[in-house]
Amino acid sequence: MAKKKKASPSIFKRLFVLVIVLASLTILGWYIVKTIKEKQALAKAENAYYKAFGIDLPQGYIIHGLDVSNYQNIIYWPLVKAMHVDSVAIGFVFIKATEGLSDVDRNFAKNWLATKQVGIPHGAYHFFLATKNGSKQANNFIKQVNLSVGDLPPVVDIEQLYGVSAKNMRTRLKECLTTLEAHYHVKPIIYTYVSFYNSYLGADFNDYPLWVAHYLEPDKPKISRDWLFWQHNEGGHVNGITHSVDFNVFKGDSAAFKKLLIK
Repeated sequence: MAKKKKASPSIFKRLFVLVIVLASLTILGWYIVKTIKEKQALAKAENAYYKAFGIDLPQGYIIHGLDVSNYQNIIYWPLVKAMHVDSVAIGFVFIKATEGLSDVDRNFAKNWLATKQVGIPHGAYHFFLATKNGSKQANNFIKQVNLSVGDLPPVVDIEQLYGVSAKNMRTRLKECLTTLEAHYHVKPIIYTYVSFYNSYLGADFNDYPLWVAHYLEPDKPKISRDWLFWQHNEGGHVNGITHSVDFNVFKGDSAAFKKLLIK
């Protein structure tokens, strides 16, 4: 029986080069498509104008703000900064930075830089997963977020148990908050809904500043403890943003707000 000829080393080399070329072309194609989509999204944002915010704003609050994530797609922040309706302007923004152990919001870096450039006070938040280690989640945030003078304190967004016991969730959340405080030397803010806070957090976390979500309330959220920020609506419209956006107010005047910022 005739012996099979071994493949020439040059064939393997050619196949290897072909694979590298195809992989490079695939990456290049992905980058080109991504760039085109981002430019199209930016063009839409640059032409997103509204006559008003499209929601009823609670009365008696001086400082109004937003919170955003990749859900809002590309945002044109100069228009956000310039929008004024009946003397109300956007005075702060919270930007999603991370989630869980390793996820990073794809638009965080863009939003973080752009809000700083236009002069909107900003803060970053981490979406907390009760199923994961608290300290490791804090470290995911720390790797991505460099807070400096004039920034808002870090925020931990806790909304669900995901099947975890309330006790384990509280333990992991405490680990996350403690790790963040040790790194940034400022007490983190907790974001959650009124019902979640009352049911699962309560007195164990009353020492932490609270950003609370409670919709369809005319004047203030219905929660017994003190709070700093109130997310009162999720359907607002702002120039430079093509999607609906969450609206918030700060409980206090400009002096109190300035005191909250990182020194």
